[in-house]
Amino acid sequence: MEAKALPLSHFRARAGSPLLLSADASSAARKGSGAPGRSRASRYDAGAPPSRAGMNGVPKLNPKFSTRRAGTSKVPIINFEVSHHRAVAAVRLLRADKGKAFVDLLNEKANDSGENEMGYVERTLGFSTRHLDDRDIRLVTVIVAGTVRWKRYIDYLIMSLCSEEKVFSNMEPLLLQILRIGFFEILKLNVPAYAVVDENVRLAKVALRPGAGNMVNAILRKLLLLKETDSLPLPKIEGDDRAQARALSIIYSHPVWMVRRWIRFLGKEEALKLMNWNNSDPYFSLRVNTTNGYTRDDLVNRLEDLQVHYEKSIMDEFVRIREGMQAVLQAGLLKEGMCAVQDESAGFVVSVVDPQPGETIMDCCAAPGGKTLFMASRLAGQGKVSALDINKGRLRILMEAAKCHNLDDIITDIHGDLRLYAKESTAKYDKVLLDAPCSGLGVLSKRADLRWNRQFEDLEELVFLQDELLDSASSLVKPGGILIYSTCSIDHEENENRVTAFVQRHPEFTPQGVQGFVPAEFITDDGFYSSSPTKHSLDGAFAARLVRSMH
Repeated sequence: MEAKALPLSHFRARAGSPLLLSADASSAARKGSGAPGRSRASRYDAGAPPSRAGMNGVPKLNPKFSTRRAGTSKVPIINFEVSHHRAVAAVRLLRADKGKAFVDLLNEKANDSGENEMGYVERTLGFSTRHLDDRDIRLVTVIVAGTVRWKRYIDYLIMSLCSEEKVFSNMEPLLLQILRIGFFEILKLNVPAYAVVDENVRLAKVALRPGAGNMVNAILRKLLLLKETDSLPLPKIEGDDRAQARALSIIYSHPVWMVRRWIRFLGKEEALKLMNWNNSDPYFSLRVNTTNGYTRDDLVNRLEDLQVHYEKSIMDEFVRIREGMQAVLQAGLLKEGMCAVQDESAGFVVSVVDPQPGETIMDCCAAPGGKTLFMASRLAGQGKVSALDINKGRLRILMEAAKCHNLDDIITDIHGDLRLYAKESTAKYDKVLLDAPCSGLGVLSKRADLRWNRQFEDLEELVFLQDELLDSASSLVKPGGILIYSTCSIDHEENENRVTAFVQRHPEFTPQGVQGFVPAEFITDDGFYSSSPTKHSLDGAFAARLVRSMH
C-alpha cells in the first residue's frame, strides 16, 4: 500500500551502492575482503587499528587504508579494516535520527544515490568503505530497518547497562548508533557474539577513538552475559492501564500512545499481535503488468530463474516475496515493465474502484502512482485516468513508470493542490479516487521509521485535511458517479468516522457496499473494504464507495 504521510510532498529518498575506487584500488579491496556472502559476520583482518596521527600531525595510514591522488584532487581514503556494511548502517541510522534519510530498501546500485550515500559516510566517519556487494546491501537494509523498529526496546536496555543515566543521555550520536547495531545483532539477528563485539568495537575505535571502543566492548559484553543467563532487565507489565502500556511500549518498541489506542479499540491480545506483525520482516508483493502482455506465469518463471522464493497471491496479478528484492531490481523486471511493487491491499482498493473500459477516472493524490497504473491497466486501452498530485517530482516519476508500462496514452498528469484544482476545474469524472494522506498505521511493518515520526496530535491535523480533501474531491464527481475514499490506516477515526462525517455534510452521496468487488472476508459490517495485518497478512487499508445522486 502506498503510505500517504504528511506532508503531501514527501519523497522517499533511496540509496544504492557506494562510490567505487579506481580499478587497481577496487581490486585490492576485493582481495582484502575475502569471498562475499560466506558468513553472516563481517570479515576483517586481525591487527591494530590505524594510528590517527603521526609525526607533524600527518595521519599515518596503515596498509588497510588506500588513498590516491590525481593532480590536486584527493580520492577518498578507503578503510578496509572496519565492517563495511556496519559503517554504512551506522551513518544511515545517524541521518535517519536527524530526519535526513528514510529507512527503506537500498536501490539497485544507482550511481547517483550510491555516491551521495558514500559522501555522507566519508564526511561523518572520516573515511569511505569499499564497494558493497549484494550481501552487504541486504545486511544494511536488515540492520537499519530492524534497529529502527526496535529502537525503544534497545535504548531501554542500553540505558539500563550504562553506569549512570547521564552516560546514556549524554552519549554522542554515532556511538549510540554503533551500540544500537550491536544490540540488535545480538538480540534479534543472533549473529555470533565474537563477530558483533569485535566488529562494533573496531568501528567505534576507528570512527571515534579507542575509549569509545572500550565502552562498546564493556556494554556489549554485559548484554551477552545477561542474555546467556536470561536476565535482561525488562520492565514488568503491572499497575494501571497507563503503566502497563508504558511497559508494553518498551517490550514491543512502539510509542505509548499507539499502544494505549490499540488496546482500547482492538483489545490487548489483538494489539500485541499487531505490534508483533509491525516488528516482523515485511514481505513485498509484485503485480504483473498485463498491459505489456505478461502473465503471472511469466513473472513466476523469471523469479524461478533468479532463484527468488515466491508465493502466489489470492489476487491473480500478484506474487509475494520475502527476500530477493535486490535480485528483482537488478534483473530489470521493473524497468522493463514486467511488474510493479505493490501490496495486495492496494490492489483491492483498485477492485473497489472497479475501473471499466471507457470511463474517466480522477486519482486525486496519485503519487507514487501504483493505483494509478493498476486502474489504467484495467481500462483495456479505452478511457482516461487523470493523475493529480501536489508534488511535481513524484508526478514525473509516475509518468516515467506509465511510459514503461505502455500506459502513458491513458494517464494524464495534473500538477496542483486538489483543494485549489477542485475550485477552478469544471471537469467531472465517472469515478474519483481519493487515496488520502493518512497516519500510515496500516503499513508500519514496511515503514519502520513511521512509528517514531507520528504523534497523537497528528491525527487531529490529518482528520481535518482528510475532510477538506473529501469535500474537494466530491465536487469532481459527475451525477450518478462514484467517489472512492481510501487510506492505508487501520484507525476508525481516519476511516469509518470520516465517511460518516462526509455523508452528513453531503447528503447527495450514499455509501454503497463493496460486496462483489472484494472477497467477503475483507468486507466490514457496514459494507466497507478493510484489510487487517493480523487477520489477512496484508498491509492495513480501508476503502468506501460513495454514489452521487443524479440530481
